[in-house]
Amino acid sequence: MKRTILLMFLTLCIAVSAAAQQLTRFAVVDLPKVYSAFFRDSRPVREFEERSARVQSEIDKMTREIQELKSKQADAVLQGDQTQAVRLESEVYRKSEFLREYYTLKTAELEDQRRRLSQSGAFLEQVYSEIRNIAESEGYSMVLNLKENTGILWYSPTVDITDKVIQNLLDKNRR
Repeated sequence: MKRTILLMFLTLCIAVSAAAQQLTRFAVVDLPKVYSAFFRDSRPVREFEERSARVQSEIDKMTREIQELKSKQADAVLQGDQTQAVRLESEVYRKSEFLREYYTLKTAELEDQRRRLSQSGAFLEQVYSEIRNIAESEGYSMVLNLKENTGILWYSPTVDITDKVIQNLLDKNRR
């Protein structure tokens, strides 16, 4: 009887020990950071940044024109030229509305282009492949996207593999 109990106890200890060794390990990765670090020098991202700069330049130009018209309107009011002041006020309003619509439209277009860039198949395939390689080689059971998971309340910096993913991607693309 004692031998049976001792044998069962030893079996239980071995089972608990084996289960303890198979702890689930998690890692986190900041995909937007990977995107910005890895693809900032790529042609599509350069084109996106050039387009953003052109849009901003146009917005700045329109804003300066509106400010100049407002200044001319104020001068017309000071000189007592109501006809000119009303005409300039109307032009300021029209250009301001155009600028508002232009800004809304272009911002939406740029945001859509940025989203498409970050979700492009080639990009995601490369990143996911690298994440899988790191996770498998370092024994992680699961890797969470740090920026899109609201369930992460805290994590240790030791499980953040973002920099390692970026470095590995850069190293592979230099070859």
